[in-house]
Amino acid sequence: MAHMGVTAAWMSACTGLLAPTQAHEVHGQTLTTLGRQVVLRADAPSVSPTHSARALYVLHCAGCHSLDGSGSVSARVPDMRQLGLFLQVPGGREFLIQVPGVMGSGLNDEQVAQVTNWVLSSMASASIPAQHREFDAAEVSRARRDPLVDVAGQRAVLVQRAQQLGLKMAQSP
Repeated sequence: MAHMGVTAAWMSACTGLLAPTQAHEVHGQTLTTLGRQVVLRADAPSVSPTHSARALYVLHCAGCHSLDGSGSVSARVPDMRQLGLFLQVPGGREFLIQVPGVMGSGLNDEQVAQVTNWVLSSMASASIPAQHREFDAAEVSRARRDPLVDVAGQRAVLVQRAQQLGLKMAQSP
C-alpha cells in the first residue's frame, strides 16, 4: 500500500472495492465509499428510471406547478387543479397538450398522455366532464405536429368560450 496515496489506501482498506488506479477517477463506473458514481453528462440515463405518471409529474412538472398542482400566480404558472374546465370548451382539449410546458417537458408522447391523465384524474377530478376520454400517445403525437404559436391568445379565446358556457376560468395564471 506504500505506492497508493493515503486516501486511496484508506478507501481500499475500508471498502475493499477500489483498485489503486480507480481511487483518483471522478466519472464513470468509479466505486466510492457511498456507491457507484454516475457519468456527468446531459444525456446520461437515469440510474433509477421512473415508471409512474405521478413520479414523472414530480420530476418534470412539480418544479413549476407545485406538488399539489396549485401553480404560482406571481410566476404566472397555471393552477392544474381546474384543468378539466378546458375539456368542457371547444379547443380546450387540444390546448392542454399543446402548451409549451407540455411539449417541452422532455417527456415522450406516451408519458405526456400518462401524466396528463394522472393530473386530470387526481388533481382535477372535480372539473372533468362526464364524457371525458383519456389522452393517448397518438393524440399527443398529432398535437406535436401542430404547436401553439400564441399561447396567451389561444387561452383568451378559450376563457371567453368558457365564460359563454357559464364556466369560471381564470384569464391568465
